[in-house]
Amino acid sequence: MVDLGGKMGFLWNEDLDNGEGRIWCAEIALERRDEEDEIWGKVEWFDSLNDCVVLRTSLNGLLQYPTLSLVSKSFRSLLALPHLYETRSSLGRTESCLYVCIRFPDETIPRWFTLCQKLDRTLTTVATMKKASGYVLAKLSTPHSRHAHGCSLVTVGSDIYNIGGPIDEANEPSSSVSILDCRSNTWTEGPSMLVKRNYPFASVLDGKIYAAGSSDSSSSEWMEVFDTKTQTWELVSSPGEEMRARRHLHIKKMAGIDGKVHILGSSSRLAYDTREGRWESVGTEMSSGWGWYSYCVVENVIYYYKERGEIKWYDTKGRRWRALKGVKGLHKTPRYTVTLADFGGKMAVLWDRGVASTGDKMIWCTVIALERHNDEEIWGKVEWSDTVLKVPESCTIKHALAATL
Repeated sequence: MVDLGGKMGFLWNEDLDNGEGRIWCAEIALERRDEEDEIWGKVEWFDSLNDCVVLRTSLNGLLQYPTLSLVSKSFRSLLALPHLYETRSSLGRTESCLYVCIRFPDETIPRWFTLCQKLDRTLTTVATMKKASGYVLAKLSTPHSRHAHGCSLVTVGSDIYNIGGPIDEANEPSSSVSILDCRSNTWTEGPSMLVKRNYPFASVLDGKIYAAGSSDSSSSEWMEVFDTKTQTWELVSSPGEEMRARRHLHIKKMAGIDGKVHILGSSSRLAYDTREGRWESVGTEMSSGWGWYSYCVVENVIYYYKERGEIKWYDTKGRRWRALKGVKGLHKTPRYTVTLADFGGKMAVLWDRGVASTGDKMIWCTVIALERHNDEEIWGKVEWSDTVLKVPESCTIKHALAATL
């Protein structure tokens, strides 16, 4: 039994003859009557996870649901409770959910969507689930009340951080940080940065958020780091002489791999070693091609979409870009329409294609499983590819990133 905000959540598992089991859940509203002599309960809903495989001897069945997008909203809210989320995280029973931010015409605040698998039934058997298709982008019911159009977005665990500004037409920099808790799909204000920034870049490394830009690159305020555990910001030492000649460096890309925050600028390529607390120069080979393409970091590897279905990854040992091998069925779409995202160790590729007859366009999504064969080869396999949303032609995908639920 668990507390559900003044209601009672009641879970139990039913053993089946085939060695599998069925999880049941009920939500009970509670009411005290007759001057504290009686408490009455009313079952508001109950549901099962049908033939989800569970252990007979353990209520770990709660942690082995088929997929969050297949269960009811009430059951999903239950699974996302903080203490259950921590337990599932420690047991490796969480899953990644893809969040996509899309700007619509004549709307100042973009809309947020999450990728869901739509089946004939809300809940289904494991066998049926493996054969199912039909992914869609479902709109979140809680939009961001103040979205910075020049912000940077990153994910840590179940939280999406919206960092910096500008937040309005005045084009003023901002130190604001807002957080989308993907367990409840609600926005809250987070601790502000120490420095106001316009169009900052941010990346995550070892659970910490590094934000840079929008200030003098030779100053001590050029980059700062946020510790998600202590919820505090701290300034990072200045790059110093390496960038003093470019006092207002225009950052093109920023990514964290191998314990270093890599920054590709308009004329400089630097990396901040987070363990040593020092800056170092990076060779020109890393910037070749990376600067103008959509990219993401998956399992400590940088990938970018080059052109017409080709994806590259950076070999830090060989110090060169290599082609992702084995990818078949990926649409050969222009790079300016593509957005890449880490999807729980896999890669999500999103792009759009116009529908001539209606003037709209379809957003497509492809999920690619990745496997490293050796130091010089990473292979990809397309798991599925489908249209996920129809939007007006002037819509643009602003962000795509995955949270852990």
